[in-house]
Amino acid sequence: MASPVTSAMSTREKLLRARVAAARLAQLTTPEKNKILHAMAEAVEQNAERILEANRADLESSGLTGSLRDRLMLNADRVKAMAQGVRDVAGLKDPVYELLSEWTRPNGLRIQKLRVPLGVVGIIYEARPNVTVDTVALAVKTSNAIVLRGGKEAVNSNRCLVEILSGVEGVPDGGIELLDSSTRQSVQELIQARGLVDVLVPRGGSELISFVARNATVPVIETGAGNCHIFVDEAADLDMADRIVVNAKTQRPSVCNAAEKLLVHQAIAKDYVPRIAKLLLDQGVELRGDERAMHYASGIAVRPAEEQDWGEEYLRLCIAIRVVNDLDEAIAHINRYSTKHSEAIVTRNEANARRFLRYVDSAAVYWNASTRFTDGAEFGFGAEMGISTQKLHCRGPFALAELTSTKYEIVGGGQIRE
Repeated sequence: MASPVTSAMSTREKLLRARVAAARLAQLTTPEKNKILHAMAEAVEQNAERILEANRADLESSGLTGSLRDRLMLNADRVKAMAQGVRDVAGLKDPVYELLSEWTRPNGLRIQKLRVPLGVVGIIYEARPNVTVDTVALAVKTSNAIVLRGGKEAVNSNRCLVEILSGVEGVPDGGIELLDSSTRQSVQELIQARGLVDVLVPRGGSELISFVARNATVPVIETGAGNCHIFVDEAADLDMADRIVVNAKTQRPSVCNAAEKLLVHQAIAKDYVPRIAKLLLDQGVELRGDERAMHYASGIAVRPAEEQDWGEEYLRLCIAIRVVNDLDEAIAHINRYSTKHSEAIVTRNEANARRFLRYVDSAAVYWNASTRFTDGAEFGFGAEMGISTQKLHCRGPFALAELTSTKYEIVGGGQIRE
């Protein structure tokens, strides 16, 4: 059983413990890991009031408002959802040591390619305590040690959760390490711990992700920032478009897969721009628009969009609307301004949809569906480390399979190379 969380230990000491723990985790069987995960889920539920008390302390001292406060906040339903997420991960297929391919060479060498754990995974994230539980569950299932560096606003919530999770029987000492969040020193040490940490996952706003990517000596998988678009084509079912746009913008505006930009084909803009603008205003959404969008929405409260708007991730009830001449202009606009997260087209024209799906360069591209589905659980992957917006070593929901690397096992009969 892992020892309780201790703040007296240095970052390096914690990383060394994690490195040792990774070797022990790699030897756990699937039933052993699933037993740990079910015990973790039960421990979270049994300690719900303790977790909520710690979270209330964070909320009272954070000073956060709006979407940031929503990300930090836990309630009874969210605690139950965290526990269920752990159980969902336990029920998924274990990717570790999965045989990917095998073949025999002419000289008789038998070669197998299989999945193996990454080793020690570090994650740097902001005020989202649910990430603590999700990422620990994924790490356990994939036999990886995990090093957590959460935001200072969630210090009490994260400490409480890590104490609960690391106290479960079967978790090796160092398998779950929580770093000090009171200063940036722990971030600097973590991102430069080459040789101790195998991969880093920065999960949060663009500023955090950029800082880690620029300064890390450890390999980085960028996740999170979502300047997501919806394009309403001239052949769209407008009732469907209404539902998708409103859902993608308002269902939970503080998350990275919420829509931030709306593109409308000029052929329908005269009718559709004022129609959707009114619907969004009724939902409390702040509207910004280019010249043509403002023209069509005359008399509706739409502010002029500035150049910076097209690349901004709002993370709140705000959306910018642009009228485009055709499908190709929509694709070009998205590929220029998107963070490569999630984009959608609404159309009844299959040729247009297929062109959009093929040539928009983002991790997830939708035809007639909300961008809000870009999520590990919604894709059937269980929880996720985040949504990778780069192309190496994974893209899209960063879940179980992506938390593995590969190795080759070669069996011979005394062969030597001539």
